[in-house]
Amino acid sequence: MRFDFLADREVKVKTLLKSHDVSKALLAKVKFKGGKILVNGKEENAVYLLNAGDQVSIDIPPELPHESLRPVDHPLAIVYEDDHFLVLDKPAGFASIPSILHSNTMANFVKHYYVANHYPNQQIHIVTRLDKDTSGLMLFAKHGYAHARLDKQLQAKTLEKRYYALVAGQGNLPEKGDIIAPIARDDQSIITRRVHPSGKYAHTSYQVIAQYGEVRLVDIKLHTGRTHQIRVHFAHIGFPLLGDDLYGGSMTYGISRQALHCHSLKFFNPFSKEHREYTSSLTDDFESVIIGLSQN
Repeated sequence: MRFDFLADREVKVKTLLKSHDVSKALLAKVKFKGGKILVNGKEENAVYLLNAGDQVSIDIPPELPHESLRPVDHPLAIVYEDDHFLVLDKPAGFASIPSILHSNTMANFVKHYYVANHYPNQQIHIVTRLDKDTSGLMLFAKHGYAHARLDKQLQAKTLEKRYYALVAGQGNLPEKGDIIAPIARDDQSIITRRVHPSGKYAHTSYQVIAQYGEVRLVDIKLHTGRTHQIRVHFAHIGFPLLGDDLYGGSMTYGISRQALHCHSLKFFNPFSKEHREYTSSLTDDFESVIIGLSQN
C-alpha cells in the first residue's frame, strides 16, 4: 500500500513522515519487511534530506493475519467501508475481541470478511470497542497506519462517539450535565469497575431526551474511554442503565442487556480529508422498551 507526501521545507524524510503520524515502528517495518521509501521516484532512506517540493512515497508491506485469531463466518452490517476504514453496526450479544469466555466475536467475524475478500492487510485493528451487550457503531482501521492516525484523534478527543441509554432512578436527574468521577477496578471482581479516588480520570456528558416516570432516555457523549464508563457513571449517580444487572440496573422493563447503543460516530478521515459522521438506528429490543413506556 502506497502513501504520498509533499515536503514543504528542507527536512529529513523521517521528520516529514513523523509529522504525518508515521511511527518509528512503521518505518522499521518499511525498512525490514519489504517496503520502501521513494523520493521523486528514486529509492532513498529515512535520513535523506529533502528539499521543498520533493514528493515522498512510502510502500508499506501487507500485514499478515494473526494465526491465533480464528476467522468465523458471520454476516456483518456494514455502514461504511473504504480502503482504510470499516464502520460496522454491531448487534448486542457479541464481544469485540476474543477472551476465555468469548470466541465468536466481532474481531473473528471481521477477520473472516478480510480473508474471504482477499484483502492484502488481514490484521484486525479495532479503533472503538463496545461491550458485549452494547449495540451500535464500531470503527475498524484496515491497516496499522490508519489505526495510528485515528489513535491521534482519540488522544486529541476529536473522534466523537455518542450513545443512547435508558436509565432509571428516583430523585432528580438534571436535564443535562457532566459526570466527572475517576474509575478504578473493583477490588472484589476482575470484571466490574467502580468510582474511586485511586481511579483514572473519566468524563461523561449527557442530555435527557425524554422521560417516562422514573425512566429517562439520555443522549451521552464520552470524553474519555474507560472500561464500563457510562454504566459505572450512571450507577454512581443513582440512575443505572435498564437491564444492567452488573451495576444494579432494573430487569423489569423487558430488556435483558444494558440499554446502551452507540448511535453516532464522528471522525476526520485523514486520507480523504473529510469530516465524516455515521449513525445507527436503535435496535428492536431498545425500541420495544420505549414504545411500552410511551403507552403507559
